[in-house]
Amino acid sequence: MKVLVVEDDDRVMAALRAVLAQHGLDVACARTGEQALELVADGPDVVLLDLGLPDRDGFKVCTQMRKVSNVPIIVVTARADWRSRVHGLNLGADDYIVKPYAPAELVARIHAVTRRAGQAPATGSAPQVFGPVSLHPESRIVTVDDRCIHLTAKEFDVFALLARHPGVVFRREQIMSEVWGTAWEGAGHTLEVHVASLRQKLATPGLIKTVRGVGYRLTLPVLPSADA
Repeated sequence: MKVLVVEDDDRVMAALRAVLAQHGLDVACARTGEQALELVADGPDVVLLDLGLPDRDGFKVCTQMRKVSNVPIIVVTARADWRSRVHGLNLGADDYIVKPYAPAELVARIHAVTRRAGQAPATGSAPQVFGPVSLHPESRIVTVDDRCIHLTAKEFDVFALLARHPGVVFRREQIMSEVWGTAWEGAGHTLEVHVASLRQKLATPGLIKTVRGVGYRLTLPVLPSADA
């Protein structure tokens, strides 16, 4: 697997390259946004993107990458505030990890996003419809008013999980276990960020309901009455 690491700190780059090599990953390095945009054309399997680059903001690099490639992007940064997380996910990043982090966690996230990205699309199944929103589970496509929208792998997985049983409350622990493979309480904020981003992209107020202290559910669509 080829990993494109976008990082301008030589010490961080060297340490990260060594860790990834230990796990059998092939690493390409870019120290500027310009270099990153050139190297993404070589078709890496995943991009690790730092936000603090010398020539341009990492968010702009993420936006430009997403215009030319569907490569999974993991933002790796010291920016821990939730606004930066939501902004990065809205721009098309598939995951967001804050420094410092455990190397094993980073490697696990790399495998998770590439595994999801490698799932072959299929056709033929009927979509699930929630008002203006249509979910195509097999092809992993979501449309709003017949317009395709880009969801990260985890955003799609959260939505698809809730859509399995509309109206049923999914506990936060269950969602984190099924989507992130962990019941760690610290992942709760990550779930909140993904739900906030998902709500913004779906642009359908009230579709995803928060059940305070429990979790989330999808609302059932309101159908017109027979005598309407």
